[in-house]
Amino acid sequence: MIQISPHAEAALTCTLDERSLYLRRLVLGSVRSAGRGHVGPALSLIEMVRVLYDDVLRIDPKNPGDPDRDRAILSKGHGCLALYALLADRGFFPLSELDGFCGPDSILGGHPEYGMVPGVEASTGALGHGLSIGVGLALAARMRERSYRTFVLLGDGEINEGSVWEAAMGATKHGLDNLVALIDYNKLQSYGPTDYVLPLEPLADKWRSFGFAVQEVNGHDVGALRTVLKQLPAVAGKPTAIICHTVKGKGLPAAESNADWHHKNKLTDSELDAIRVAVGDF
Repeated sequence: MIQISPHAEAALTCTLDERSLYLRRLVLGSVRSAGRGHVGPALSLIEMVRVLYDDVLRIDPKNPGDPDRDRAILSKGHGCLALYALLADRGFFPLSELDGFCGPDSILGGHPEYGMVPGVEASTGALGHGLSIGVGLALAARMRERSYRTFVLLGDGEINEGSVWEAAMGATKHGLDNLVALIDYNKLQSYGPTDYVLPLEPLADKWRSFGFAVQEVNGHDVGALRTVLKQLPAVAGKPTAIICHTVKGKGLPAAESNADWHHKNKLTDSELDAIRVAVGDF
């Protein structure tokens, strides 16, 4: 029998504050405008991305190329709507760009593109590459004697990829304590539950066995995320892995833990009404 983590149970019942609801309205407004988008993967990520950009990252929207900025890589590229919402809200580009999501003249595609979207540090979408890029950036910081940190957000289905674990071994070999992997552990991927597709447990022990210092947290609890992310590195000389227990589709009762909301090609009128009830008008 599968044991449910207390963090996972807490994620199911976690109450969302007004900022989290506002960011969900931005995400869902983009989906409505485009008529499509990865809804479930973005909604599980929002608090993780929110805390990074609101409270943790040393970044300047007016100088996105600052060589000393912290780097954040959304390896789980299909969750890009959460990233776009935060980047727009923080002033990397106008909020109005969100209305053009996936449009022919928009900078905002269905996966983030480096060089196209201000604030995006890597083109992602082919899963399994973000941590390797992060290892390279973290190693470059050491070689260039720079103080920036690198954060990589990974999906739980994504870490089925062997390249993730190759990167993890490299991070430990080099003692990259300026590298943080955040795992969006919503336990549901496009094909079905992660425990059915390819079981991940014991996930924390796996990361520990690869030499990472490991923390587990409710990925929708903003206060808990702040606490963990402001105490880095977790262990000097080791990269950190933060397992964030989340709910796919969090904030929309119809979408929560529902694989049908992994991606939507169209929102029906009844679905739009249900969203308004859950998060307010958008």
